[in-house]
Amino acid sequence: MREIISQDVPKIEALLEKVFSDKSYRELSRLGGLTNHTYRVLREDGSEYVLRIPGEGTEELICRADERVSTDLACRLGIDASLLYFGEDGAKVTRYLPEAETMNSLRLKQAENIRRVARIFQILHRSGENTGVPFEVFDMAKGYERIISSMKVSMFEDYSLISQRVLEIKREIDRDVSAPVVPCHNDPLCENWVLSQGKMYLIDWEYAGMNDGMWDVADVSIEAGYSEKEDRILLEEYLERKPTLTDRKHFLANKIYVDYLWTLWAKARVPYDGQPMEDWATERYARLKANLEQFVAVQEERS
Repeated sequence: MREIISQDVPKIEALLEKVFSDKSYRELSRLGGLTNHTYRVLREDGSEYVLRIPGEGTEELICRADERVSTDLACRLGIDASLLYFGEDGAKVTRYLPEAETMNSLRLKQAENIRRVARIFQILHRSGENTGVPFEVFDMAKGYERIISSMKVSMFEDYSLISQRVLEIKREIDRDVSAPVVPCHNDPLCENWVLSQGKMYLIDWEYAGMNDGMWDVADVSIEAGYSEKEDRILLEEYLERKPTLTDRKHFLANKIYVDYLWTLWAKARVPYDGQPMEDWATERYARLKANLEQFVAVQEERS
């Protein structure tokens, strides 16, 4: 069990007081999370809730008003837990999902759960909603680059060349694929999937916004470490047909975009979270370069 941060306790009690007019609780335990501090709270009446305390520096990376819009949509679509409170600073209270099991890579690789994931993406991407919240990958990348530069965080020696290659792939995909912009989660890492009484939920909509739906599909594949077999199941379930060569290129390109953006995000977090974020950025950057090579191999299938 993760250690409770003592400075968070007064914040937790203040949240409970605000939402329930009573700050008492029976049990407090800390849950996972990269940048925020998240807690499970068991109250005296036996009811259970999840409280989120925003992490240091997140105000530079996340617009909480935008997150609220996407969270409300997810709740209306029935793919996230019920929301009780959402503060301007990002503090949040939701109902605890009964018998909740937070997913990991192994569990998300199970065929039944891959189908559940694909179904949630279909519900979200086909909702016909427009949240009005943009998720402009390459604009965000530039923003993270500015933070990295201003914080004087070191970058990879070959970053300029790699960034240029990523932009070349973007131009090719934009030319060949007409992908609608739809509501997306944009950060479906394993810990954001929760299975409760046979139903899958997708939580934490900090980076949600209008994007190419294939981003979500590619991102969950990366986060869960899918093999070609699992990618095939995911794509077929999501598309409801056999993927074409263009589909595969579209999917792989988004894998590249995912690691490109989150590499920069991690670098921007280094001043706050130190070496763990540096290591995380290095891991993603290595996979980004491997997928650039894979993209060339897929291109050659046409010839």
